[in-house]
Amino acid sequence: MTSHPRFAEPELLWAWLAGRSVARGLPQPVPDHGGMRVDTRSAHETCRYVFAGPGPGLRALLAATRAPRTFVKMCGPGQELLALAPPGWQLQPGGYLMTHAGPRHAAPALAPGYRVELDQQGVVIAARIHAGDGTLAASGYAVEHGGAFVFDRIATDAAHRRRGLGRVLMAALAARQRSDSARRVLVATEDGRALYEALGWRVVSPYSTIVIPDSER
Repeated sequence: MTSHPRFAEPELLWAWLAGRSVARGLPQPVPDHGGMRVDTRSAHETCRYVFAGPGPGLRALLAATRAPRTFVKMCGPGQELLALAPPGWQLQPGGYLMTHAGPRHAAPALAPGYRVELDQQGVVIAARIHAGDGTLAASGYAVEHGGAFVFDRIATDAAHRRRGLGRVLMAALAARQRSDSARRVLVATEDGRALYEALGWRVVSPYSTIVIPDSER
């Protein structure tokens, strides 16, 4: 895999994908077509291929693949990824590969009526914020693995947004980072990007996805 200034460092992307697999109990990524493959084998997704940018291996993979629920992801603009694919592939909502190189922030005060809980199983750290009635208001995970500190599945329930819970969650997870040299990395949704940028994160690259839906079979 080679790097391109418009896209992502392959080493960073590999570290993120490997950490994500650990956080979710998935197989580790393996090299495939100049990118990486994770055999997720869920009802929604058979496998996913991840590429740091366009290349001949990606084009060949797309030309040869007709199986539904195979997701192909690339660091780069969505329309550029879709242009590499033959008919039948559909563009999905995009995201952003992001990193944070600044100092870790101290945890802000938690809004009244909420409590935060941290639990660690092996290298997987889980953070949960509960409302006063016990309902889950926000949650997220982090893993330090392969030289990266990976944040994963950071989410706040719609009924509990705009109360600073996301900031508390991120700070609580970041406090568990052991190595100062580990690179902080995540993939954000369009909605999540603004929160992370406010916390000092920067966008490395768009993160785009295409898939052949079941109806194409």
